[in-house]
Amino acid sequence: MPTPHSPAPDILDFDRFMAAVDLSQTEICRALYRANPQMIRIKKERVAVRNLARLIDATLHLANRRGFAAMSMRALCQEAGLSMGGLYALIQSKDDLVGLIQSHGFMLTRQILADFTHGIIDPLARLDAAVTSHLFLTEAMRPWFYFSYMEARHLPAAHRADALAIERETEDLFHDIIVDGIGTGRFAAVDARLTASMTKAMLQDWYLKRGKYRAQNTSVSRYGAHLRGLLRAHLGLAQPAVV
Repeated sequence: MPTPHSPAPDILDFDRFMAAVDLSQTEICRALYRANPQMIRIKKERVAVRNLARLIDATLHLANRRGFAAMSMRALCQEAGLSMGGLYALIQSKDDLVGLIQSHGFMLTRQILADFTHGIIDPLARLDAAVTSHLFLTEAMRPWFYFSYMEARHLPAAHRADALAIERETEDLFHDIIVDGIGTGRFAAVDARLTASMTKAMLQDWYLKRGKYRAQNTSVSRYGAHLRGLLRAHLGLAQPAVV
């Protein structure tokens, strides 16, 4: 993990980031299983975890291809290779399914951002770590982030509120780091809230408009370096970010 005073060198490159984190779907699904005993009626953890992984993969695939609202439970069973009985042992409705999928992503986002910013004192190094780890997580989990953004307006009110809350939570993290940097004289006196909002928007642009950046032959590491450079210039720090 990054050291307290470093510009997070361990994660400025996507491959190094992936080597440093555990994005095991098995472990995530195990955590979901243990957190939802009232919903998931499968007693054997190994079976439940395996079927949850199938269900989440199938949902993201179908939803990103057809839209979540148009996806039927029968189509979901076929895509996941589950019987209707097996499906209903995991969830009772599509609302339950949305809750599981949202929890899946929220848990990882919070964990990764906390892990990579914890203990970093310098505001610039902490901002580097927060922005870069968030960007690389969206690359590693693009289907989930795409689903969460594109389907948010179609979700039930409670789940829509959850999706907006996690977006605000990450934006607030950027905002608080920028405010800290301004307060210590490290950053120029910029509009911290607007800067945080625009940073979040640039992070979203990466996973929403993949074709545009593919055509420009832009890798996720290059995108991250450019974003860090833009933030440095805006915050009154002229030195370039190094990949």
